[in-house]
Amino acid sequence: MTNTEKTTPILVGAGQVTAREPDTERTPIGLIADAARAAAADCGVAGVLGQIQSLTCLNILAPAHSDAPANLTQCLGIDPGERFYTPIGGNMGQWLVGYYADRIAAGELDCALIAGGEALATQMRGKGASLSGVIDNATGERPRLLGDDREPTNATEKRHGLDLPIQIYPLFEQALRGRYGHGPVEHRQMLGELYARFNAVAVSNPQAWRREPLSAADIAGRTPQNRMVGAPYTKHMNAIIAVDQAAALVMMSAAKARQLGIDPERWVYPLAAANAHERWFVSERADVSRSPAIAACGERLFAASGLAIDDIDHIDLYSCFPSAVQMARDALGITAQDPRPLTVTGGLAYHGGPGNNYCTHAIAEIMARIRADRSAAGLVSGVGWYMSKHSLGLYGGRPPTGGWRPIDTAGLQAEIDAGPVVDVVEQAEGKGRIETYTVMHDRTDRPAMGIVLGRLSDGRRFVANTPTDSDLLDAMTNEEFLDRTGLVHNDGKRNLFAPDG
Repeated sequence: MTNTEKTTPILVGAGQVTAREPDTERTPIGLIADAARAAAADCGVAGVLGQIQSLTCLNILAPAHSDAPANLTQCLGIDPGERFYTPIGGNMGQWLVGYYADRIAAGELDCALIAGGEALATQMRGKGASLSGVIDNATGERPRLLGDDREPTNATEKRHGLDLPIQIYPLFEQALRGRYGHGPVEHRQMLGELYARFNAVAVSNPQAWRREPLSAADIAGRTPQNRMVGAPYTKHMNAIIAVDQAAALVMMSAAKARQLGIDPERWVYPLAAANAHERWFVSERADVSRSPAIAACGERLFAASGLAIDDIDHIDLYSCFPSAVQMARDALGITAQDPRPLTVTGGLAYHGGPGNNYCTHAIAEIMARIRADRSAAGLVSGVGWYMSKHSLGLYGGRPPTGGWRPIDTAGLQAEIDAGPVVDVVEQAEGKGRIETYTVMHDRTDRPAMGIVLGRLSDGRRFVANTPTDSDLLDAMTNEEFLDRTGLVHNDGKRNLFAPDG
């Protein structure tokens, strides 16, 4: 054991649970506890759970818990000195690895557990134990929260139906299509090809929720089994949240792992981690087809690790929707022709997206690959809300040169915040043009609502809905409406944009 090992953070255990068979007694806490036990067993020595000094349970979407970390510690029969919970955010699994790595490197603790999961498949079947209301552990305490818990949208966005991922990520996609110079049909075919590669990984992953093979045509084609959700996204392009899945990670100092007798061949080293957020509200971002925050995080990661993107063997880009993948890919300098898979799990559309805990599954899969090839390096990206919060991490089989070095998050964020901001007009009147748009469809595949981000002639941005005329909405779904001009007015409640022609 060396003094350096006392401040060297490592991952030593990973556990995943995918429970497909219906079980009326299944709860998210039970699944998470199973994953935590599996992660402890994966360390290869006994008594690991009793060594945990700090535990963080990732946010559980349903049912609500007054203190999920306390419920989890009770279920595991342990009493760590610290218990934390997280706000909503698909970036938080990766964020927590960086958080605990910083603290281990600072000598503040030497053993931590990260765990999360959902039983939403059980929830949506209307079964399961205590699936309504709030589960109360009767401690009278609230868990301590780690992470950014701001509301993701502003009042203007909400008034125009921008309040859910399925309504917002399609706007990014259409903006990407415009930047790539694709027509609507060509672009949807490309999306099918992109996600067919994700599906192929899921087919070979025993932990994936949905393992049936799908071709690019299956994914892109609009059929009764694959309805349009938010154009241009079909159902097969959307994350699956109705899953019963959990995952957990055990982190330690290298010194603690050596003391416990954990085989160094099981150690996986975090090499660098970076976190940042975009300009917070989508409507205020200068270019909704790009992610300056991911680009800045990537620059810091590679500078800290001494690696370049071409050195990375295994990649998992957060994939709630195809636009998230493409924006991260572009920001990190990965070409569309790069042969490397962009997922190690199959992605949220096929592996499954268990609420806020997907990244923990991705990190567990990266760990397995690095254990199999100690010379390999892996990258994981996580996204919270609407390409709002970003957490990225690099992993390897050897310690980082010069030891773990925290990245200056404040300086990183200041660089992003100094970027351009758009002036948004709340009550828009006059001539305008469409920057990006989507058409939301109901469960019968009928168009229901058009949403537009546009610019007035003076350059100010507006958020608007379109008339609900079915012919117009069908045309917007299938034809080119980027840069289409029209008139926008405010009806006293919201902006309405009527395209020309």
